[in-house]
Amino acid sequence: MAVQGLSLVLVERRTPSATVDSGEAASARTLPAERLDDLVAALRGRGYRVVAPVLRERAVSYREIESAAELPRGWTDRQEAGTYRLERDPRDLYFGFTLGAQSWKPYLFPPRLRLWTARRSQDSFEVSEELQVPPCDLAAIAVQHRVFLGGPHHDPDYRRRRELTLIVAVTCGQAAATCFCTSMGLGPRAEAGFDLALTELRDEAGHRFLVEAGSKLGAEILAELPTRPAARADQEGAERVTAMTGAQITRRMPPGIADVLRRSYTHPRWDEVAQRCLACTNCTLVCPTCFCTAVEDTTDLTGVANRDRRWDSCFTSQHSYIHGGSVQASTASRYRQWMTHKLSTWFDQFGTSGCVGCGRCIAWCPAAIDITEEAATIAASPQEIRTPGDPLAKRVGGAPRFPGSPRSLLRGVGRVDPGAVPGDGTC
Repeated sequence: MAVQGLSLVLVERRTPSATVDSGEAASARTLPAERLDDLVAALRGRGYRVVAPVLRERAVSYREIESAAELPRGWTDRQEAGTYRLERDPRDLYFGFTLGAQSWKPYLFPPRLRLWTARRSQDSFEVSEELQVPPCDLAAIAVQHRVFLGGPHHDPDYRRRRELTLIVAVTCGQAAATCFCTSMGLGPRAEAGFDLALTELRDEAGHRFLVEAGSKLGAEILAELPTRPAARADQEGAERVTAMTGAQITRRMPPGIADVLRRSYTHPRWDEVAQRCLACTNCTLVCPTCFCTAVEDTTDLTGVANRDRRWDSCFTSQHSYIHGGSVQASTASRYRQWMTHKLSTWFDQFGTSGCVGCGRCIAWCPAAIDITEEAATIAASPQEIRTPGDPLAKRVGGAPRFPGSPRSLLRGVGRVDPGAVPGDGTC
């Protein structure tokens, strides 16, 4: 499979692969750009289904490919709040764009999953279980790994899909105006959590890829490709690409926002943003870490009953509905729920932020609401906690940043404190 963000290329194997030791990695090598198809062929030859970025309906999306010729070479994107468009790219790069509308999420966490089917059999039922599979997206995988596999109760479907997946990360060669990953402790180049990592280089030395192996399996695949050892100039070229992309990122998430938000439940900004928010759920659908679901039961006249799990959103009135009404009855409360959980109480549940700074929620919001702007506005006018005896009854602002970040998860995916307790504002 493939995801871009860092363009992530996630590759699904049809049969389980051997355990990967992330500590075994090969030295960096370079692959000529005209031989990129050899990588696709090597993966397909090992029984993988390669899902990669393609052009579809005037946007970059992800589909299964058979050759590198199907990649969106020569195209780039321009993104701003509420704006996305494609343009021809004179650099003629394979990965000259930043992010598509959707991330890797539908491949590891499908929008709809059949949980079980019951079929009438004379006087009883037979029930069968049915389990169907840019540094910012790579970090999002680590975040969702904690969500689905980090606690005492694991999601078996997610585990199976993740175990069958090989990850090829592609360094971002361009940042969108909506990106803010650097202020979330991440950056344009992957450092861990991948099997192979590509950095596309095009300079006086030619068009090529710096290829790094991050696992034993990745090193085995790299050994099959027509590469040469990377020269110092190749390493320096990759560093220049990373620095150039990082310098393009100008949006920032204010430091200490987690502490500020947990003390700002009654801030007037929630009502102000609610006047613009359509509660359309776009932000949660394009987010690579949102994981809210609902369960639906259906029956038909042939005696078959199905139970499906489907994506849901905390912006819908039904999401928090219990007997007597919805807990989050207003748009203001739903936006506060989403943003506070994403940037603050996610730490209570999973030890890290739920935001990786990809900026998709900004670009694909029809009202052009910018989460970094909303956070900065709240942080600029911190509230006073006035509850008598409250140990937090003090002015807040410039609070220390939480120590956890998506980057730290990449070095230990799956290692999590099972005793983590959800806090207020969780989904």
